[in-house]
Amino acid sequence: MNQLDLMQQLSIKGTTKIVLLVIDGVGGLPKEPGGLTELETAHTPNLDALAARSACGLSTPVAPGITPGSGPGHLALFGYDPLQFELGRGVLEALGIGFELQPKDVAIRGNFCTVDAQGLITDRRAGRISTEECAKRVALLRAIQLPGVQCFVEPVKDYRFALVLRGDGLGADIADTDPQQVGKAPLPAVARSQGSQRTAELVNQWLAQAQRILADHPPANMCTLRGFSVDPGLPKFSSVYKLKAAAVAVYPMYKGVARLVGMEVLPVSGETPADEFETVRQHWEAYDFFFVHIKKTDSAGEDGNFEAKVHVIESVDQALPALLELKPDVLVVTGDHSTPCMIKSHSWHALPVLLHARTARSNPVSGFSESGCLAGSLGHIRHVDIMPLAMAHALRLNKFGA
Repeated sequence: MNQLDLMQQLSIKGTTKIVLLVIDGVGGLPKEPGGLTELETAHTPNLDALAARSACGLSTPVAPGITPGSGPGHLALFGYDPLQFELGRGVLEALGIGFELQPKDVAIRGNFCTVDAQGLITDRRAGRISTEECAKRVALLRAIQLPGVQCFVEPVKDYRFALVLRGDGLGADIADTDPQQVGKAPLPAVARSQGSQRTAELVNQWLAQAQRILADHPPANMCTLRGFSVDPGLPKFSSVYKLKAAAVAVYPMYKGVARLVGMEVLPVSGETPADEFETVRQHWEAYDFFFVHIKKTDSAGEDGNFEAKVHVIESVDQALPALLELKPDVLVVTGDHSTPCMIKSHSWHALPVLLHARTARSNPVSGFSESGCLAGSLGHIRHVDIMPLAMAHALRLNKFGA
């Protein structure tokens, strides 16, 4: 029996409420050896006080040494083992903007990028162009046609877009065309299995046309494609945990992962943590479970902007009292993965986790941080352990066995 089957067997309906607050990429590293991480540098009196009366620890998103993408990191937080349930970024981007995927659609995440006269990438995110500029270029790309396939191109946010291919005999087992570093040319689409060979050839035709169309539109004068995927048909969150679940997120991809498991996505007026917590307050009586996602910690980490990441963490802390006033029966605070500014990318480092509940065994910790949570009563756990713990502390699990 796998863990989801166990949760479905043991979970019971109730009246208690659970909040999962995910500060994206919150884990970090010091600027200099012996220094402080972004989280340790930030002034977080509310998180620190909450940690002192909570069960704390460190959590590994997937497995030691494995750097997770955002999809696997969030699936694990929801209790879906990412080593069992493979998930591509393309599906998340498409669902995140409300695109109605059909079962055989191949969904792909696109990134606009900047290339020089030699075709080498100088900026993988095209200077983080605005969503408005993204939409202008998407409108141009909609002119591309492929034989026997429908092409849908939709803007997502900033430099991101979604490409969906619809037709018979398509496959998604294709390597990314993003080389993941500047100074190199975008890669061709390469099929990793015979069943995806035709699709890879079609994608390369699409990319060749995109290159010609975008050439005169810097800084977003080329694009890369990532996360080729189809809808994996995951078990629904509400069926597994018997929770009526809502997602509060600003960025489309995280709305996508919530929709993928069947959560309802709530509209948010604004983009600050305070705006998101206000959305939770407005819908508090209607749901049992709230997934609340804070994005900009991750963006600052990927940009290597230590001070900006510290500022976002502090803005979460300043807004936190509004969430605490709702008195959730269980409040979990963690991240989907670490994004150290020193590395400018996701990393494999374990990250702090805080579980606050009346039934939680707290013990003295120095604060909500990598070093502070190390001595907490939760010890070192995995992301897939978090939902069973939250359900147990919410008194929503039956006893296992006689």
